[in-house]
Amino acid sequence: MAIPSPGPDLRVRLPGVNPAVRRFLSTEAGSAVVLLAATVVALIWANSPWAASYTALWEATAGLTIGPWSLEMDLQHWVNDAAMAVFFAVVGLEIAREATSGDLRDRRTVAVPALGAVGGLLVPVLIFLLLTTGTDVQHGWGVVMSTDTAFLVGILALFGPQCPDRLRLFLLTLAIVDDIGAITAMAVFYTDDVALVPLALAGLLVVAMLVMRWLRVWQVAPYAVVGLLLWFAVHASGVHATLAGVLVGLLVPATVPRREHVEAVPRYATKLVADATAEREHLAELAARAAVPTADRLQRMLHPWSAFVVVPLFGLANTGISLGGDVLGDALHSRLTIAVAVALVLGNAIGITGFSTLAIRLGLGRLPGRVRYGHLMGGAVLAGIGFTISLFIAQLAFDDPQQLADAKIGVLLGSLVAAVLGSVLLRWLGERLPLCSPESDEPPPLPPLPWGAPGEVSEARA
Repeated sequence: MAIPSPGPDLRVRLPGVNPAVRRFLSTEAGSAVVLLAATVVALIWANSPWAASYTALWEATAGLTIGPWSLEMDLQHWVNDAAMAVFFAVVGLEIAREATSGDLRDRRTVAVPALGAVGGLLVPVLIFLLLTTGTDVQHGWGVVMSTDTAFLVGILALFGPQCPDRLRLFLLTLAIVDDIGAITAMAVFYTDDVALVPLALAGLLVVAMLVMRWLRVWQVAPYAVVGLLLWFAVHASGVHATLAGVLVGLLVPATVPRREHVEAVPRYATKLVADATAEREHLAELAARAAVPTADRLQRMLHPWSAFVVVPLFGLANTGISLGGDVLGDALHSRLTIAVAVALVLGNAIGITGFSTLAIRLGLGRLPGRVRYGHLMGGAVLAGIGFTISLFIAQLAFDDPQQLADAKIGVLLGSLVAAVLGSVLLRWLGERLPLCSPESDEPPPLPPLPWGAPGEVSEARA
C-alpha cells in the first residue's frame, strides 16, 4: 500500500538524511492534520445537540467469542487497547531501526537529544509533583512525560526553510527517546493487578520471537501471528495490552540482511525478464523481500494505518470533552488542569533547553546543521505538545470522571499553548541567537589570496 502524500505544503525535505526518516517525517506531518481534524470533530460533536450519540457510540460493546472463551469491550477500549497497539508497534519499530542503522547508533549525534529527552521527562514530572503536592492526583505525573511527534513535526513542516533540517531530526530523535521513557513508565507504574499465568505465556511468546530472530526468519507473517497471540496474552495478564505492540516493534529484526540475499535479487529478476512465469515472479518477489529488513517492511505496512487511521481514531474517541456548564470553568481553576498545562509547557522548555545546552557545553555531543539556540528553545517549547500518549496515560491514571476531564483539558490547553508559543519563539528568536555548535558548522577558511598583479588577484577572488 502506498504511503499517502501529505501534500506539497507538508513535505519535509532533509538532504543527506536517511530516506526512511524523510518518509517518516512526511507521514507524521500529514497525520498531524488528520489528527487535528479528528480532535476538532470530537470537541464539536461532544458539545453539540447530538452529544448523547457521541457517548453512546464509544460505550457500545463489541466482542469476540470462540467456544467458551470470549473477549468483550466497549468501542473506546477497543481503540485504546487494541488499535493503539498498532501505534505503539510503529514506535517500537522506529526505535529499533534508529538503534540499528539510524542516528541512535552515533553517540555524539544522539547525546544531545537523548539528554534533552531526559530533561523533557524529569523536569515536567517535578513541576507537576510540585504543583499537586498534598492532593490525590499526584499519581497522574505520567501524563506530562510525552511529546506528540505527529503534531510536532507537522508544525515544524509549516516553517519550511526557516526551520533547519537538523532541528527536525534532533526533535524526532528526542521524541523517540522520550517515547521510550513514557512507555517504560506506563508499563511499570500504571499496571494494576497482574495475572501470572498469562504473563508467563507472554514471556514464552517473547522468547519465541527471539528464537525467530536468531533463526533469521525474515517473513513478516510469523511475527504477525506471534504478535497477535502476544497481545491476547498481555491483555489477559492485566498489563496494558498496547505494550505487546511495543515488544513486537522492538523484536522484529531491523538488521541489514546478508549480502548474498541482496545479490540474489538481480539474478532472480533477470530470470523473470527472460521468462515471465508465475513461479519466477513469485521467486523474484520473495528474493526482493528477503533483501529488505523485516522491520522496514512491517513499518511500511503499519505506518500509514497508524498515522491516518489509528491515531486520528484515538483522538476522535478520547477528546470529546463536554465543555458546557461549569466543566470548563471548574477545570481552569483545577490544580490538576493547571499542573498538567504548566508542566507540559514550562517543564519541556526548561528541561530540554537546559539539558541539551549542558550536553553541548560539556562536549558530550553537538547539534550541527546551522541550529541556533533560538531554534533549540522554540523546539523545546513545541515539545510540550503532549497529545496522544498524554491522553492515553490520563485514561490509565484517572478513574474519576472529573479528574480525567480536568487532565484532558490540561493536555489540550498545554498543547495549544506550546504550539502557539513555540511557533512564535521559532519565528522571533530563530535566527537571532548564536549557533549551538559553531565549530562544526563554519566552512573552512579560504586560503590567502596570492600577491601579484591586480588581474591575478581579481582572478583569484573570482
